Amino acid sequence: MNLTGTRINPSWRKPGCLLRSNFPENIWGWLLDTSSLTLRLQNTYGGEFKVQLLNQGWARPCREEARILGLRTGAFANVREVYLLCRGRPCVFARTVIPARTLSGKYRRLTRLGGKSLGAVLFADKSMRRSNLEIAHIMPGQHLFERASHGLPVKPRIIWGRRSLFHLAEKPLLLSEIFLHDMPQSV
Repeated sequence: MNLTGTRINPSWRKPGCLLRSNFPENIWGWLLDTSSLTLRLQNTYGGEFKVQLLNQGWARPCREEARILGLRTGAFANVREVYLLCRGRPCVFARTVIPARTLSGKYRRLTRLGGKSLGAVLFADKSMRRSNLEIAHIMPGQHLFERASHGLPVKPRIIWGRRSLFHLAEKPLLLSEIFLHDMPQSV
């Protein structure tokens, strides 16, 4: 716990363990959609969608991320953080943690995506498997909230996120997607 009494890490839960009534109606469908978020945003916003690379490089993932990926404590991974911009405004913060063992062969290109969509790569790969989604209510004071809202002119009061483990040819990566404001109900 930090000094405000907020958990440092969000409490991630399977959707079946959550009450839908605790979620804003317009965010629920986005959180549970297992298709490509990139494609859904492109369909919703058309030409007004863009990926903005915030940073990518070798870093120590948080303890929970390392545990999920089977990394030893203190190990480095390639961490990529982006904003998905809709109409020029950040609507989603995405954080991807990729272990070194995943970045061999054709998957080395994952370190050089820049402003390209990770979703396009993941969903085009025939070997891709995705674990079940986990959902969290992310609050100020939590590391992921601070990372997601760092570049925003006005910080939201609360944000919702989802994460899942992807496997490409049995090689893992962890993707967390944090919705920074209300999303449209369409598409």
